[in-house]
Amino acid sequence: MRASLSTDRIDRAWIVDRIVQVLMFLGGISAVVFIVGIFVFITREALQFVFSRFDVVEFFTSIRWAPTSTNNATYGALALMVGTASVTGVAMLVAIPFSLGAAVYISEFATGRSRETLKVLVELLAAIPSVVWGFIGLTIVNGLIIDVFDVPIGLNVLNAGIILGLMAAPIMTTIAEDALKAVPDRYREAAEAMGATRWQMIRRVVLPAAKNGLVSAVLLGVGRGFGETMAVLMASGHSINLPTSPFDSVRALTATIAAELGETAVGSDHYGALFTLGLFLFLITFLINLTADVVVRGIRNS
Repeated sequence: MRASLSTDRIDRAWIVDRIVQVLMFLGGISAVVFIVGIFVFITREALQFVFSRFDVVEFFTSIRWAPTSTNNATYGALALMVGTASVTGVAMLVAIPFSLGAAVYISEFATGRSRETLKVLVELLAAIPSVVWGFIGLTIVNGLIIDVFDVPIGLNVLNAGIILGLMAAPIMTTIAEDALKAVPDRYREAAEAMGATRWQMIRRVVLPAAKNGLVSAVLLGVGRGFGETMAVLMASGHSINLPTSPFDSVRALTATIAAELGETAVGSDHYGALFTLGLFLFLITFLINLTADVVVRGIRNS
């Protein structure tokens, strides 16, 4: 009787173990399935435009985006690409020093309750919706830029870059702080034993040892910059323009899709052009992630 009960328990445990394994496998493979599904959907919607109306030279070299023109519809995306890149570049100039500085302070200087409080506050910043950040850029940063720099309008590359940098900073700080905490304590103890100051220990030991995670944090921030929509739409001025200064208004790729897709006839050239922009963004994001993987692998093997 006892042997039978023991066998039943073993069989039940084996069944539960197999069920958990299947669920974990489905959970892991679902991400790949979803990504492939999104890529297939975007590509399918863009193919008709690509094969019938797409002009590579016009798309990548022209700044005239006029898909609704009845006489001469054009689909030049150069200004949209440059606008996206300029906003992302300013955002990284804001986010990288702030994120790395905050991560170093939380990891190496803050202690006890102050460390936990700062970590919670940083994570709460990441929970603020993008539309709220957009309102901040539209109402607060807009006025500050006008007053401080004496420009006619504050909805520009600088505004969108500041907002996007503040949006990207929390997740970058969290990842960078985790990377710094993953550095073994024996590295710090060895540096201190050799007479290094706290800053020398951080600069010459901790930061080089954590460079894998730091690079990943920066590249994740770049990907966030390319993919953000609502805040950039509200803070950039949404004007088709090749920026020559941080005070020029621009239009981003994501903002163009968000602003125009809802009013576009399904199956039209305009509809296909917007999905082509989405496909281009998808490929850019993929290349950023691939670059992150290659860089991290290269650093790990060096």
